[in-house]
Amino acid sequence: MGHPKIKQVAIVKMPDPVLRERACAFVVPKEGEQFTFEEMISFLENKGLAKMKYPERLEIIDEMPMSVGGKVHKSVLEERIAQKLKEESGKNNV
Repeated sequence: MGHPKIKQVAIVKMPDPVLRERACAFVVPKEGEQFTFEEMISFLENKGLAKMKYPERLEIIDEMPMSVGGKVHKSVLEERIAQKLKEESGKNNV
């Protein structure tokens, strides 16, 4: 969350055929900003985070799905990335 280009972030589990799950970062950038996977990794390296804790994927979104209680709906994001991965794997098999 401490990156100057980020408004909101959520880390969720993402299905993986070998490891069962990996981490995906959903990011809402601040207005007018763009944020890349490389920037995320560089920021995490500079913060000294262990490499095994890095998200393996970055998804940029316009807004976080929120519950009525004001918390991020991580289950919605998990479903979104699972569906996207399924669609991507289907394209690779065509």
